[in-house]
Amino acid sequence: MMIAAAVALEPATEPSIEPQLRQHGWAPLGRLLNPEQCQQLINLFDQPQHFRRHIRMEQFRFGRGEYQYFADPLPELVAQLRTQLYAPLAAPASRWMADLGLPEEYPPTLNEFLARCHQAGQTRPTPLLLRYQEGDYNCLHQDLYGSVVFPFQVVIGLNAPGRDFEGGELLLTEQRPRAQSMGQVIPLGQGEAVVITTRYRPVPSQRGFYRANVRHGVSPLRAGLRHTLGLIFHDAQ
Repeated sequence: MMIAAAVALEPATEPSIEPQLRQHGWAPLGRLLNPEQCQQLINLFDQPQHFRRHIRMEQFRFGRGEYQYFADPLPELVAQLRTQLYAPLAAPASRWMADLGLPEEYPPTLNEFLARCHQAGQTRPTPLLLRYQEGDYNCLHQDLYGSVVFPFQVVIGLNAPGRDFEGGELLLTEQRPRAQSMGQVIPLGQGEAVVITTRYRPVPSQRGFYRANVRHGVSPLRAGLRHTLGLIFHDAQ
């Protein structure tokens, strides 16, 4: 099945997303997909030829619901989104890691970064399509698939909240040293995207920065059907 290219891929520019990423651990990228493109992606879920693995969350105690990892070659729209969204995040990602005291710099293009993943034995694509029905949820987690990790990932909503489903909010929790966890609910309309931190957030302190551990998940769906596209930039072992 061929999917048309995105009508507009205009994520917020680097200077505008970095302050919110640093302050909250997430930043909105605006509406990247129109309803037709969202439906085209949703339709792929029942076409197994596009995927390399199908996960039922309950089986692994990840929550309830299901998701599938795309196989290579990625659908055109998924590949385009992943490539174009990586570019404005590469430089902020390098600065982020420097503040965390981690010796990692990221090349300007996704192909260069994936080559690094493949050299480390991480060769399986990680973009995924998730489906939640009434009562489904996703436990708090981090998407780490090997030694090479990109510090940001993107989530795109494919259904319309309030019309297609109720509940199922995207959640972000942050654990700071010697403090209780803080939770955030991230709004996500149909076709809208947010970038979230994958693992840590650098938090300023009197001695520089410390690492705040961040996890994300999805609250229980109260009604309807919810699909999301997850764009993880590092590949898996």
